[in-house]
Amino acid sequence: MSIIVQNVTKQYDTQLALNDVSLTIGKGEIVGLLGPNGAGKSTLMKIITCFIPPTKGTVSVEGYDIWEQSMEVRKLVGYLPEHNPLYLDMYVKEYLGFVGGIHHLKGEALNKRIDEMIEMTGLGVEMHKKIGALSKGYRQRVGLAQAMIHNPSVLILDEPTSQLDPIAASDFLETVKKINHELGTTVIITEHRLEDVLPMADRAI
Repeated sequence: MSIIVQNVTKQYDTQLALNDVSLTIGKGEIVGLLGPNGAGKSTLMKIITCFIPPTKGTVSVEGYDIWEQSMEVRKLVGYLPEHNPLYLDMYVKEYLGFVGGIHHLKGEALNKRIDEMIEMTGLGVEMHKKIGALSKGYRQRVGLAQAMIHNPSVLILDEPTSQLDPIAASDFLETVKKINHELGTTVIITEHRLEDVLPMADRAI
């Protein structure tokens, strides 16, 4: 299994965000995690990515425990949060180089990976622009490229199409499906509606 969540509970003071959640996701699966606002989807994603700890329970990613081996987990996970963290004054290639450097990529290896991500995410026609000049659809593609820059085995996308028009959303999800097909990347996508992920996901939770 790629991801194993066992009896995870998360409580913020008196608010119970997650209550004894367990699930498993196989390697190479595309899984839609569905639920209304406040259901705890983003909380679970933040726990899996080691951004916040659970109150109770355990999670393993590719066999690594989020408590004991959080740095190894972080290396294996690519994450695009609901609010895409972009530097709007940076150029596309400049930004991807910055993120790649955080992941200790450098020199020719970094340049090659940037070119691969630009091609895979369809950013070629916009790669010489500043991010602030891009449409929302292309900004999400930049967010996807930065999440994949270090070649993670698990990709987590938190409501990635919520701000996109239907055509841009469809194109974005097709790109994600292409990444899954070509690289075998395990993908979790959180969404509100089943119809948003049903055409491209293997199953929904």
